[in-house]
Amino acid sequence: MQPSVQKERIKLRFIEEEMRESFIDYSMSVIVQRALPDARDGLKPVHRRILYAMLEAGLVPGRPHKKSATVVGDVLGKYHPHGDSAVYDTIVRMVQDFSLRYPLIDGQGNFGSIDGDSAAAYRYTEVRLTPLAMELLTEIDKETVELRPNFDGRLQEPEVLPTRLPHLLLNGADGIAVGMATKTPPHNLAELLQAADHLVARPDCEVEELMQYVRGPDFPTGGYIFGRAGIEKAYRTGRGLVDMRARMHLEEGRFGKKSLVVTELPYQVNKTRIIEQIAKVVRSGRTDAITELRDESDRDGVRLVIELKRDADPVKVVQTLFKKTQLRYTYGVIMLALVNGKPEEVDLKEALECFVRHRIVDGLLKALLDIDRVIELIRSSRNPAAARNKLRSEFKLTEAQADAILAMRLAQLTGLEHKKLEDELAGLRKAIERLGHLVEEEGSRRKYLRLDLKQLIDAYGDPRRTEILDDAQKYPLPVGTGGEATVVLLSRQGYVKAQPARSGTGLAGVEAMTARAGDFVSRAVLSRGSGHLLVLTEGGHAFDLPISSLPQGTRSSRGRKLSDFIKLDEGEEIAAVLPVESYEAERELVIVTSQGQVKRTPLAEYANIRSGGIIATGLAGSDRVLAAFLTRGQAEIFMATRLGQSIRFREEEVRSMGRTARGVKGIDLARTDLVVSALAPRRDAELLIATTRGYGKRVPFTEMKLQGRAGKGIGILPERDKAGQLIGVLEVLSDDRVMWETEGGALVETGVSKARVRSRRGTSVPVAGLPEDARSFASVRPVRTATRAAAAESEGTAGTGEPTGSEGAESDPQPSGPAGRFAQAELELPEE
Repeated sequence: MQPSVQKERIKLRFIEEEMRESFIDYSMSVIVQRALPDARDGLKPVHRRILYAMLEAGLVPGRPHKKSATVVGDVLGKYHPHGDSAVYDTIVRMVQDFSLRYPLIDGQGNFGSIDGDSAAAYRYTEVRLTPLAMELLTEIDKETVELRPNFDGRLQEPEVLPTRLPHLLLNGADGIAVGMATKTPPHNLAELLQAADHLVARPDCEVEELMQYVRGPDFPTGGYIFGRAGIEKAYRTGRGLVDMRARMHLEEGRFGKKSLVVTELPYQVNKTRIIEQIAKVVRSGRTDAITELRDESDRDGVRLVIELKRDADPVKVVQTLFKKTQLRYTYGVIMLALVNGKPEEVDLKEALECFVRHRIVDGLLKALLDIDRVIELIRSSRNPAAARNKLRSEFKLTEAQADAILAMRLAQLTGLEHKKLEDELAGLRKAIERLGHLVEEEGSRRKYLRLDLKQLIDAYGDPRRTEILDDAQKYPLPVGTGGEATVVLLSRQGYVKAQPARSGTGLAGVEAMTARAGDFVSRAVLSRGSGHLLVLTEGGHAFDLPISSLPQGTRSSRGRKLSDFIKLDEGEEIAAVLPVESYEAERELVIVTSQGQVKRTPLAEYANIRSGGIIATGLAGSDRVLAAFLTRGQAEIFMATRLGQSIRFREEEVRSMGRTARGVKGIDLARTDLVVSALAPRRDAELLIATTRGYGKRVPFTEMKLQGRAGKGIGILPERDKAGQLIGVLEVLSDDRVMWETEGGALVETGVSKARVRSRRGTSVPVAGLPEDARSFASVRPVRTATRAAAAESEGTAGTGEPTGSEGAESDPQPSGPAGRFAQAELELPEE
């Protein structure tokens, strides 16, 4: 028996036809499935799938953050079978407040910077939805939008989100498709919703009427827009050029020299690239008016200082920089989106109409029909059990979901609630009549939508960030304040000095002071010359010290005794030194004591400190202030004890209390134990654990289990018999150096890299050998140069001299002033 031969089907066709059809199919796939947003919800498929997957996973406001890796895996496995980098890059952008005017994802960890720094890997970062993102997903469980099968048919995903916000214009969109591109700028929420309200009330209005509400794009990075011609053309035709310019002001510097200070950049411009371009302008001889360039940016915002010669004309310098750098940048508007599944360029009115039609027809009508059906089912039921069964059958609900509906006042409509039914019947009939009007009459739906828009403005409206200039305001240069960035150095022996925080000026702690009986820099604090230092003592007193009153030091100068400026009791030691620009109520001062007490108090309560100081905190018995740091109320506190116990808990577990209060228990100490370190570290930090016998190890902060406040904590020193007791825990970088001090005052300096990275339960290794005549080490402190202090401050350090920073919004331990990289551009600036 001969095997059967399968006949091949061969179809002859011209290669031109095959290429044409295949390329059109590919093009439409890229256009619809990847590059262009839907005009209704303003989202591309990947954005929509990320938000929907996060909602399904319960990553909503008020719930704990979860690893970004979890979200990436869910999106890839359920809805978006593409590369993981594409999904994570999208998540990162939805977190960045310099990329989106209204971020849709709340992130914890390193999500990149305006300098172009990349985000940490998704196994390190954590995310959840923002409250505003929930407004894009609201009512999705009420069948307000159509669902379609996912890529393998196992699940359903929404074709579009039932957004309450015109997101296409709200956050804008960027995308490059095949033969077309979209570049829609972001806008101010309040302005957009006022325009949408006007459109709902007057559907026949012209674009010019809407432009009375929407003044122009509102970029997350602020800055200026010069002229209205490009804006008006974009709103009328869907295309236009917007002239963006950096915001800057003049400051008076040293010796009467002026500085241009850039505080806001054009949208989507990389700050590092700006620095390189300014350096190139100087090198090429385009201007000789610039003598120094410093980056003093911190997590509070951009601050780029361009120091000028005394006789320089600032306006001419600005003209040159606008011409030769991206301090002036053009945004090419192309308002292209999918309308009814096809790419179309839309003007301002058409973009808003797509949103309004979506809300009135697709979303609100279906939701109200469902509500009406729920009322009908419950009213016709004899008792709650019957109502539950009908709801589960009709709407495919779980028992818990049906019970949740019945727990609302609708349960009063069941047949057994006769007395309450009689009381509610009249009101119910009015409600049914109102819902009927909403279902049947478009005018009623428009009225309802206008009320909804007003509620959103009240909830999320905020001022514009981008200012629009007319032709008479080409180069606005207001005179600013703040003073020059200054580093304040305090030594182990109590000397203090201040020096301009200039790039490359060294001022190393050991190098500057070793010739003076072993003195070294124990604390390095960054602020502005016009700022203040909040000094807290171990005895619980607080002093305010203007930085302008400190001696201006040089590289080799020793400074003056701190006791010359504040009145310390005999034997009283400094516990913390914190830079403060202003005593704002939004910030908190957290204080930790050696006996395990912790308290937080609004910083505003420390304003107007008398010359003799004020009480910073109440103390019981022999208790002493150990550490203090500034936060935004969302830090995580870490405490470590002499006997090797540690605890990590959220700051929000400590209620805010008055200035003289003693605080609450942070850790439950053994009778002979004391707290030796308290930090508010970054989530991705490494902690150096140091012992009395010179042993050490580095432990990732994530190894420390998050617990409730006031517990006994967990052990971090399993080899205490060999290594000795704990003398300190520092947040460190791998190339840091630390100074070990013995009980007799001898000093030993080592590099942090000698301490190996271990788990919490891992053993320490010898790091600093004890001198022959020493019994044990008494303390360990970081040794920092002025430049390293600046870098450390940019990641968040505390005035205790121990790095206690935090990523993102978790805490703001330091400072409100210029805690930046202070990276001088790689150029040789001309001498004045």
